[in-house]
Amino acid sequence: MLVDEEEYDRWMRQARHSIKSAKSDLLEEDFDWASFKAHQAGEYAIKALLKGLGKEAFGPSVSFLLKKITAPEGLIEKAKRLDKHYLAPRYPNQWSEGAPIDYYTKLDAEEAINIAEEIISWIESCMEQLKKEERKD
Repeated sequence: MLVDEEEYDRWMRQARHSIKSAKSDLLEEDFDWASFKAHQAGEYAIKALLKGLGKEAFGPSVSFLLKKITAPEGLIEKAKRLDKHYLAPRYPNQWSEGAPIDYYTKLDAEEAINIAEEIISWIESCMEQLKKEERKD
């Protein structure tokens, strides 16, 4: 199976940039945005692999995207926690009172970043394995 490394790299660069930005937001105590950007980083990383393999990669659900590549169940469970940060950090009407900044904590952001980093690392290891298999052929 040929891998489109250019497409993979394009999406993975954005994933790495987004996780770096999430970490900056964490330091600035912008926990809502850090959580959202962590979600985005995870989403971009999975889409990098899917698109690199020439597969469809639509939608923002990190857990559903991971299922398309048969990820470990534990990682899919973590991704479900990350999925919760797609809408809630961005829209004040996600709660009956207050705004996202009133609900997001440092712990939320740290957990989201850790999960996204785990996803990125797993995707990178998958890609390395695919490259090794491709070189054998």
